[in-house]
Amino acid sequence: MKENILILGAGLMQKPAILSAKELGYNVCVVDADEKAVAIPAADSFRKIDLKDKEGILSYARELKNSEASLAAVFTAGTDFSASVSYVCEKLSLNAHSYEAALNASVKNRMRKCFEENKVPSPAYLHVTKEEVESKGEKLLDEVLTKLSFPFVVKPVDNMGARGCRMVRNEKEFLSSVKSAVECSRTQTAIIEDYMKGDEYSIDALVYEGKFIITGFAIRHIKYEPYFIEVGHTMPAVLDKEVHNQLVSVFALGAKALGLTCGVAKADIKFTEKGPMIGEIAARLSGGYMSGWTYPYASDLNLTQQALLIAAGKAPEKALAAAEEIPFTPSVLCRNAVQPYELYEVPCKRTAAERAWMSIPGTVEYIENINDYTDRAVFDILPRATVTIGGQVEFPRNNVEKCGNVIAVSHDRGAAISSAEDAVSNVFITLQPKNEKTEAFLNSESSDTFPPSAFGRLSKEELASITGNIPSDKKTADFIPEVLKTTDYIKKRDWNYNTIAETARKFDILRPKHPELDAKKFWKNILRGGIQGAVYYSDSL
Repeated sequence: MKENILILGAGLMQKPAILSAKELGYNVCVVDADEKAVAIPAADSFRKIDLKDKEGILSYARELKNSEASLAAVFTAGTDFSASVSYVCEKLSLNAHSYEAALNASVKNRMRKCFEENKVPSPAYLHVTKEEVESKGEKLLDEVLTKLSFPFVVKPVDNMGARGCRMVRNEKEFLSSVKSAVECSRTQTAIIEDYMKGDEYSIDALVYEGKFIITGFAIRHIKYEPYFIEVGHTMPAVLDKEVHNQLVSVFALGAKALGLTCGVAKADIKFTEKGPMIGEIAARLSGGYMSGWTYPYASDLNLTQQALLIAAGKAPEKALAAAEEIPFTPSVLCRNAVQPYELYEVPCKRTAAERAWMSIPGTVEYIENINDYTDRAVFDILPRATVTIGGQVEFPRNNVEKCGNVIAVSHDRGAAISSAEDAVSNVFITLQPKNEKTEAFLNSESSDTFPPSAFGRLSKEELASITGNIPSDKKTADFIPEVLKTTDYIKKRDWNYNTIAETARKFDILRPKHPELDAKKFWKNILRGGIQGAVYYSDSL
């Protein structure tokens, strides 16, 4: 009889765990609050339990353990609930990080305290509750400025996907940002910390019998201040070996400070002018298609399967066999630190590039057929299930509001990146015409940087130089104004990697028949909203 494995979550991010557990020969049981979660059909059984209900999960896990098939492991990936896994495993004597360690890696103010006490490089911080925000209001800023200075970052202490997270650059942005962060927190608590300037990396690791094995090292592409929207990542990161080893070493020091001993760890870490500094460490595998998609593609190692073996009390033999030793290289901020684990890495053999696509605000009328993309380097086109005809789309303020993702893989790094970005540039979502949200976006004259314009804005003088009309059914690519052919604009790309010239050509393919277009309005809509802005303007006439 097959032993059971219990997996928390049945969404797309958990599908690799479900499939990997089945490949290992286990009976896979999943729990999720959503009885329509997309990966439920891939599992052997489903129980509707909210992942916040750790007592309910424990009761079900105990039921599985007492069954004839028993229970080999409890596991999650890409969720906020690694502490629930550890809670259940500790109660049932199964393999996992301790519950205390998992809490340290789940609650950001606890995490920061652990780093501070163990002299692990991380930003200065303080935390606030919803009650404090409501009672102190604007006066709270005075307290914050005694320890921090602008810009700083506010984020919920217990959420993922950058929900409720943003940069605060001035007094005007402060109170609304903190209120949003505490509202996005399950415990109504936010952390406020120094902004760290520098390249950001996402790193996964297996933690097994004193060994810390790096299993994925990607550079994250973060854009659109004041929010932190990951528009993609590239695996592996290419950087100086000394910098690489310092980042790994500080990650390991942080994991040790949290008490992580048995399972996995995931870090978001920056290389600043002071050296490596940890943004956060989680006691789970990364989401965002890294652990379940881009790293296995790049390395040929099924990381999720290796992590499941550790959870089931077995050795991750393939990871151990492929691992190469890394020297412990503490940075100047922790030069006297003691090596926390034996350090290793399973290197990548090729490059995997993940890129996201975005939409301007509005209501979806039609989605182009994007599944026939023929570039063999494109391995996955992954639209979000929430982006449906009649559904609402927004320009994202976090990592769960993007419209979808593309993954491309190649032995040639440049080819992987260009294939992913080319695929994103060809995705198109038609928006319903005459929509208030879309109109508000396209007609916004605000000087604020968010939401950003596709190609920037023309000055009044430049805009005045565009005159006349584009005749009906004529190719708009033949009417590009001279001002948009200058070096200031010709190489600019929008958030989906199109240039202005490519945008005009694609409009001509999508709308070969169109009404007469006011040239000034047409190009102004392209500058603000890209190809969607152009098609929306034409369709609304």
